[in-house]
Amino acid sequence: MPPSHQYSHSQSLPRHSVLPASTATPSMGGASSMSMAKTRQYTNLHTQLAQLNANLRDTENLLRMTAVQAEDMRFLGGYVGALFMGSAKVLGEEGVKNDTEGESGQDKSSEA
Repeated sequence: MPPSHQYSHSQSLPRHSVLPASTATPSMGGASSMSMAKTRQYTNLHTQLAQLNANLRDTENLLRMTAVQAEDMRFLGGYVGALFMGSAKVLGEEGVKNDTEGESGQDKSSEA
């Protein structure tokens, strides 16, 4: 049988506050200053989250555009590769024809 990990309240331990003794029992002035500080922090957090969301939307748009451009670059790479292969075939055949004509011309002149 697996051990039980349930917490039982059989022992009652005193709870101590983490706050200093002066703020453990806040007066009306202390409570309002704490709530104003929390409000200010929540406002700051809300502003930062809005900026983060805007940056994430921009990043998402940039990634989408990058994906489209990568597909276009792939197409252009294939197109340029086909042009290189076609030009190499044409120029290669002309080069072979010129070489064989030149060699056969030399052979004929040396035989005569």
